[in-house]
Amino acid sequence: MLDHISIGVRDAGASKPFYDAALKPLGYSCLSQSPGSLGYGAQAIQLWVNDAGRPVPAETESGLHFCFAAPTRASVDAFHAAALRQGGKDNGPPGLRAAYGDNYYAAFVIDPDGYHLEAYCGRPE
Repeated sequence: MLDHISIGVRDAGASKPFYDAALKPLGYSCLSQSPGSLGYGAQAIQLWVNDAGRPVPAETESGLHFCFAAPTRASVDAFHAAALRQGGKDNGPPGLRAAYGDNYYAAFVIDPDGYHLEAYCGRPE
């Protein structure tokens, strides 16, 4: 349904180490970089991280989050660990979420700008 999404951050350059590290285990990389703009994806850009004059304030009760497809459970674990090493905050450690389904393996973090991120793998171990 969606071709891509864009999020506004205070400083795309400062956000780059976080997104490079967190998305690498999932098979995504920075495919485009220009001043104030980063484009991430596998074969095509699906996530833009751009400087914004007025980024949307982080709101813990909004329910807004972005879920990234992960190829394996190990990549979910690696996403979570890398995000925390780069200044992200834990918002749910890697593990099965039985309430979401039998094979719903996910981890949740909050990026340095306050965005809620998830990595999810639905494949059995």
